[in-house]
Amino acid sequence: MKKKIAIYTLLITASLTFLYPFFWMIVTSLSPEKEIGGLVALPTQFTWDNYIQMFSKIPIGRAFFNSIFTALMTTSGVILFCSMVGYALAKMNFRGRNLIFYVIIFTMTLPFQITLIPNYITMVKLNLVDTYAALVIPFLLNSFAILMFRQAFKTIPDALIDAARVDGCSEPRIIFQILFPNIVPTIVTVGILTFMNSWNEVLWPLIVIRNEDMMTMPQMVTLFSVGGRAEAQIGVKLAAAVVLALPIMIAYSFFQKYFIQSMASSGVKE
Repeated sequence: MKKKIAIYTLLITASLTFLYPFFWMIVTSLSPEKEIGGLVALPTQFTWDNYIQMFSKIPIGRAFFNSIFTALMTTSGVILFCSMVGYALAKMNFRGRNLIFYVIIFTMTLPFQITLIPNYITMVKLNLVDTYAALVIPFLLNSFAILMFRQAFKTIPDALIDAARVDGCSEPRIIFQILFPNIVPTIVTVGILTFMNSWNEVLWPLIVIRNEDMMTMPQMVTLFSVGGRAEAQIGVKLAAAVVLALPIMIAYSFFQKYFIQSMASSGVKE
């Protein structure tokens, strides 16, 4: 009994430690500027002034649309292309299959900054700077997503695929109509992680997007916070941060069941 109490106490403490910064961010964004420095649990009065000022100083609506569109396009592309690569590595026999898989695993250890300059030069050569394509194309293939799909497809019996081939199904139809319903947790997990990474990306948009009408939410909020438009008002900066974090929090709250299920069952299988 004492051991269980100690474990629950430790878990509750860890949870509060993790959640408190988010709680403080939301409460502070609704607090008057003069009360922010007091670090009180709740302000004497709640106000929407910080959000009103934030919306009046930056085109947050356009940036929100740009981020949503970019994240959805990137997520759709990753699920489409990475699932096909994962299927080929899991269920199709061809020379060099394992070598390709190990190379893909190796690329997971390389930071995106290594390919930053080659990707930028490619976007310039293709005249894609200041376009949605520049925000989407470099992220359409993801090593982690390929690994997740490969492991998910390996858990499906070959007999199901053979039966589909006997019935005349093409390989794309096998992937998207036969196998996809059996790996929904993996699809949701890849979707959430890809959407979150695309939504939070700051460095790449800062490099390839210069037109304010094409800027994403993280890019706009970053420039807003460090570029002087916030005028050193912490409450306004935190209001922008809350608006930036809100879509990810909503998406995870809806799909956390599938996310946890997939992460718990995605052991490496050769």
